[in-house]
Amino acid sequence: MTGAADRAEALLGALRALNRTVAVLVGAGLLACAALVLSDIALRRVHASFGGTDEISGYVMAIATAWGMGYALTELGHVRIDILRTRGGAGLRAAFDLFAALVLAGTVSLVAIRAWPVVERSLANASRANTPLETPLALVQMPWFAGWVWFALMAWLTFLAALVLVVQGRFDTADRAIGVVGEGESPQ
Repeated sequence: MTGAADRAEALLGALRALNRTVAVLVGAGLLACAALVLSDIALRRVHASFGGTDEISGYVMAIATAWGMGYALTELGHVRIDILRTRGGAGLRAAFDLFAALVLAGTVSLVAIRAWPVVERSLANASRANTPLETPLALVQMPWFAGWVWFALMAWLTFLAALVLVVQGRFDTADRAIGVVGEGESPQ
């Protein structure tokens, strides 16, 4: 049985490393978007403009948010109310953490499932934004949708790995995976 707990711990480490890579890529996208906006602002000083930078930055923010949620999950960056959690022992804390992880995974899965019809409709109708850029909406919605699917996958894998750890009695390790990080602390 210890092998399952070790595999769960290895999975959590791999998810954390993978999401750190995703976060760097998302950060690079945000920096590129900021450079585009700053360039557009500079061009306005000479009475020129790229146009549409507000639209593009909105798309980039939506995509970055969807993809960044998996990183926030593995780094314990999501906000939780933990007043009851702190009043119990390791078993009660683990039960609250598992419940929170399960609800999160279920909720994010529902969001991802409900996001697909939006993308599907845009693909079927060849929908374009009602803006001067007339952006094909599917080009923006597909990476946004993929970010939600990624987040749901991360949430389920994290929950299942933490469940294995709790069943094995590795409460401290599970706490580092799905617990709450106090101010000034880091998850590992």
